[in-house]
Amino acid sequence: MVSEFFTGIRCLGRGFAYWRRRPGLMALGLVPGLIALALLAAAIIPLLLNLGGLTAWATPFADGWEPFWRDAVRAVVGVVATIAVLALASVTFTALTLLIGDPFYQRIWRAIETDLGGEVPEGDGGFLVALGESIRLIALGALVALLALALGFVPLVGAPLAAVAGVLLTGRLLARELTGRALNARDIPTVDRSRLFAGRRARLLGFGAAVQLCFMVPLGAVFVMPPAVAGATVLARDLLSDRSTTAAGHA
Repeated sequence: MVSEFFTGIRCLGRGFAYWRRRPGLMALGLVPGLIALALLAAAIIPLLLNLGGLTAWATPFADGWEPFWRDAVRAVVGVVATIAVLALASVTFTALTLLIGDPFYQRIWRAIETDLGGEVPEGDGGFLVALGESIRLIALGALVALLALALGFVPLVGAPLAAVAGVLLTGRLLARELTGRALNARDIPTVDRSRLFAGRRARLLGFGAAVQLCFMVPLGAVFVMPPAVAGATVLARDLLSDRSTTAAGHA
């Protein structure tokens, strides 16, 4: 399981290698990321700047407490709220970027598919499929954010528990979404896709967690999105290859 987790991380590393192999193509993928980042920043920065007032509003019961305990409780609430906001922001950024930059990422995906060899599917799922998946990703991201928020209030271990859960759950969502282009092009239905992922959960999680951690670095989401798309294509092809090998072994 541990080796599978690191195999997923290496898939992202293989995606980063395309910055050296195809720098012009990868640079095109920065454009939609910058647009999505600007849109999200317009919503998130005012929220974070007013976080102190929001935590005070959310904890009126602490108004009469000793200053130390009042400030400590509100600091914890602020940290947990920030973790939840960042978890939701990551999936929203991915959904917006993939939707805005569909033509750019189609070029990256096809280039990686061609480099990996074999038949490259003609289909791409289309804009409506991308729109539906983006909406689904944001909705699931909101649920993860709420879960992280709830975990944050567990005594003593709430904040680190919320952070770890946020990274892992959000990472899993990102991995499923980013591999969607290669799988949609092959018309793999949801049920078969779930079976495909079920056999390599740790690999999927390793890739997604690595992407999520990179997204948390300032401007990391913009620069990591192109290699994330490339790495997700590598990951999808690996999963499909493993399935074909397993099927051949059972035949």
